[in-house]
Amino acid sequence: MKKDFLTVWDLSSKEISLLIERSLELKRGGDKFDNFPLKGKSAGLIFEKSSTRTRVSFEVAIYQLGGQPIFLNSNDIQLKRGESVADTARVLSGYLDCIIIRTYAHERIIEFAGNSSVPVINGLTDKHHPCQVLADIMTIREKRGKFEGASVAYIGDGNNVANSLLEISSLLGIHLIIACPEGYEPDAEVLDRTRSTGKNEIILLKNPKEAVGAADVIYTDVWISMGDNESDVKKKEKFRKYQINDELLSCAKRDVIVLHCLPAHRGEEITSEVLDGPKSAVFDQSENRLHTQKALLELLVASKED
Repeated sequence: MKKDFLTVWDLSSKEISLLIERSLELKRGGDKFDNFPLKGKSAGLIFEKSSTRTRVSFEVAIYQLGGQPIFLNSNDIQLKRGESVADTARVLSGYLDCIIIRTYAHERIIEFAGNSSVPVINGLTDKHHPCQVLADIMTIREKRGKFEGASVAYIGDGNNVANSLLEISSLLGIHLIIACPEGYEPDAEVLDRTRSTGKNEIILLKNPKEAVGAADVIYTDVWISMGDNESDVKKKEKFRKYQINDELLSCAKRDVIVLHCLPAHRGEEITSEVLDGPKSAVFDQSENRLHTQKALLELLVASKED
């Protein structure tokens, strides 16, 4: 039976833990060049939102696992001309062994997966970014030696990354503190579910200095997400005090690490001094997208025939 990855909840805590360890093994060079679990398989990438990291990391991951990546720009396929999501899913799943989608409304990927006979992976929707947070947890494990019991302070907009962080933190027992302006909290449905089923502490604050005080990890993302229709000037003004800078880091633990899912707007949500500084693990975090996605493809695609 096929298994999709549309939100973090599609994997168990055990599966995520094993996936992280497999990702670390792959990064160290495990099975390099002599094991091609996607040999003879093809994976399609439908991108209705532009991308750097998601597209390149998935294409390279598929190639390194022995498979063939096929990039499908939404402007070049019949979806753009009115073919239904359901019909597109049925057609493409007859050709491909896996489909990665990066789109806007989360309901769109749910409909696609419901009509696909092959695994569907969420490369990003407006509500969730599950592939990103797998790399985040791998980076915490890599830098701290473990992720269990870690305290993460997420500073900024309660967007799709924040939603997926809530979900993965609740499954893995990671304490999560979110500091954001009023009205920019994470999705209420996601927040309610994680609070009712999670085994971790979730705290919402307005003061970023209070949030980072006991954190092992400080995490941020852009203030204006792709497709955000709110006035840049209006929103940026509300977020001024939520910048990750040297002043904020002075309130944190000496061994804190800083994460950002990129792309960064230097001088807005994070300064160049922090992004390029000794506490930053941002570019390791970016690289880790490749390794976690290889492990994810092994789990969802290569293991189907086991």
